[in-house]
Amino acid sequence: MALNNDILQRWHNSAIVLIGGSAGSFKLIFRAVKNFPIALDKAVIIVIHRKKNFFSEIEKLFAENSRMSLREIADKDVIEKNTIYIAPANYHSLIEKEKTFSLDVSEAVWYSKPSIDVTFESAADVYGPNCTAILLSGANQDGAAGLLKLKNAGALTIVQNPDEAEMSEMPLAAIQTGAATYTLSNNDIFELLQT
Repeated sequence: MALNNDILQRWHNSAIVLIGGSAGSFKLIFRAVKNFPIALDKAVIIVIHRKKNFFSEIEKLFAENSRMSLREIADKDVIEKNTIYIAPANYHSLIEKEKTFSLDVSEAVWYSKPSIDVTFESAADVYGPNCTAILLSGANQDGAAGLLKLKNAGALTIVQNPDEAEMSEMPLAAIQTGAATYTLSNNDIFELLQT
């Protein structure tokens, strides 16, 4: 399905964009980071699964290729527009009602820390309908429950078309639980992110 007026209106009303992904999502997220306009007028929060204790060059690579300010989430960071935040490894990233981040060291969810569900669920409580959330390729069900909570809170929830995902389990889980307001192709997702 192509972008429609409902998608575009809700996108423009969003204060934050959440992007969650796991196996097979890195290239898509990297492409998104490279193409976000400098004056997006939204905060972007990216939760991507990483191996425990695995040193990552993700932040450096993303920062060198982004037109927006980009940084790894730190505890008590205030969420600012026109900034991309990357969830750090070995912590869950939660959004507090003061629109700040808190980092949590509790158990992994779906074998993942950071967990997409944890961030999405906390965002639903704080941002509700002023949020767009996008769930991409992955090999488990992390993100589906959080996306459903966001949808029920009035957020625009988008799932990558499973036929285009390198690993379809994550988007399929979201579709099967009724969490997707829209299922979009990669090209439609990128077009939206640049409007």
